[in-house]
Amino acid sequence: MKKHSLMAIATVATMAMVSCTGKQKVSETLIAGLSPEKFAAEVDGKPTALYSVKSSDGMEAAITNYGGRIVALQVPDRNGEMRDVVLGFDSIQAYLPENNQTDFGAAIGRYANRIDHGRIVIDGDSIQLPVNNFGHTLHGGPTGWQYQVYSAEQPNDSTLVLSIDSPDGDNGFPGNVKATVTYTALPGNKLDIAYSATTDRATVINMTNHSYFNLSGDPMKPITDHTLYVYASNFTPVDSTYMTTGEILPVEGTPMDFTTPRSVGEQIDNFEFVQLKNGNGYDHNWVLDSKGDMDKIAATLYSPESGIGLSIYTDEPGIQVYSGNFLDGTVTGKGGKVYNQRTGIALETQHYPDSPNKAEWPSVLLRPGDTYKSNTTLSFFAL
Repeated sequence: MKKHSLMAIATVATMAMVSCTGKQKVSETLIAGLSPEKFAAEVDGKPTALYSVKSSDGMEAAITNYGGRIVALQVPDRNGEMRDVVLGFDSIQAYLPENNQTDFGAAIGRYANRIDHGRIVIDGDSIQLPVNNFGHTLHGGPTGWQYQVYSAEQPNDSTLVLSIDSPDGDNGFPGNVKATVTYTALPGNKLDIAYSATTDRATVINMTNHSYFNLSGDPMKPITDHTLYVYASNFTPVDSTYMTTGEILPVEGTPMDFTTPRSVGEQIDNFEFVQLKNGNGYDHNWVLDSKGDMDKIAATLYSPESGIGLSIYTDEPGIQVYSGNFLDGTVTGKGGKVYNQRTGIALETQHYPDSPNKAEWPSVLLRPGDTYKSNTTLSFFAL
């Protein structure tokens, strides 16, 4: 695509946003070809199942309460044909950590992204969390919420409410926390994800969804041809252990600049740029210029092969872009397809990594009597 048409992607998505204003388990095979029976299981003494939310435009999300994971997400391409645009597995067994340690589609908690050496200080008390990634605590620790079972309620066919009771000391985090994730399919091929949490003791909360997108609908193809736009003038650099350095640096003049839409793969292997070397590609947090305004596009991803686009709206201050650098062909997903490097890209709306140790950054502290809230809308379109 030419530069002017790339810019049009974000413009068209904005116009589309302006113009579009009891338990129900899946009882039959979904359009994505999933078998609900393969999700009917018990994990840690709690039942798991497969659920579905549908929009009036045809979008359908299949979600399991194991880890609050989006298993499949069907949206129409430029020809009106439905394509599944997320990576995932065909059964609960495949999601279990002893079989595949992945975050595919998960509702991450208590703390998305990394905490430096697993150390936090709350009201003068030093707390050591278990570490699970290059000496740091990643995505809530070794048994974060992506590996736990949520309770599920489905009031209607477009809404699924998942809830979790996280006890004091869960992966080392203080406080008994009650959290919910509400998935709502909205007109205009939108999937809204709303998070909330309360606690009885001061703690830290930072939730996100960890879907890996491949908007071509074919995970055998890399996402390097996808066009990416990120409404961010700055990013937070990382060291060789993927931990933020604490700096906020401008993207201008660097491979981190997606303020003008361009392909993900254009500079992804430019390891002369130390940040791409440190991240093994893109695995960084961008500081969003949308500043929590849900009416402004935070990021847009587009597949020229399918014509499917995704615009993201969020009230979060940051977005972590992870280009599937560590997918290596050892994981086999839905339909027996092998997931090779960079066949999925995660766009995780959240607070910045290691915010508990950065007093000058937006706070992730949650106290008794307060309610944590976060909202992100995935808005799909086709061109």
